[in-house]
Amino acid sequence: MELQVRKWYATVEEVLHDGGPVDGPPLRKAAVAAVITNPYAGRWSASLDELVGPSGQLARELVARCAAVLAVPAESCGKAAVVGVAGEQEHGVACLTTPFGDALREGIGGSTWVTSTSKVGAAGEAIDVPLAYKNALFVREFYDTVTVRVPDSPRPNEILVIAAMGSRGRIHSRVGGLTKADATAGDGLR
Repeated sequence: MELQVRKWYATVEEVLHDGGPVDGPPLRKAAVAAVITNPYAGRWSASLDELVGPSGQLARELVARCAAVLAVPAESCGKAAVVGVAGEQEHGVACLTTPFGDALREGIGGSTWVTSTSKVGAAGEAIDVPLAYKNALFVREFYDTVTVRVPDSPRPNEILVIAAMGSRGRIHSRVGGLTKADATAGDGLR
């Protein structure tokens, strides 16, 4: 099985400060999306293997492209999908399950659960891709998002599948919680 990609989309931003003083190196956030054909658009299927099976391969390509756009080491990551209106939310979730998450973690050297979101929407629908620290989910300074909006996607029979990354925690993070320096082995849960 192979997913049919119509187009790739990439976005990157660099934040130097957020109203206060410069706070260390800039925060770079990047996202890369693949617009794929939804093989289940307009029909019901109990099995979603045509999306789950090849999702790891898609993730590896998205991660490579996103890392290139980010251009610095990734410290946080997230994933998302927007399903065109001829599909259902579960089609997007099928693209983001274990094969996708495993490939994303492997691609950036992460070790914890990867945050995600999905929804059904029309072409141009915006989605906020959640970011979290790649090695410990509860490290609060990394809670962030990357907003992705592709004007002509997803079409009704498509799915917009997204991998996102950040280079550090939020600029001016100061609300407490578990820090990167204090995170325990594994996922940082305490």
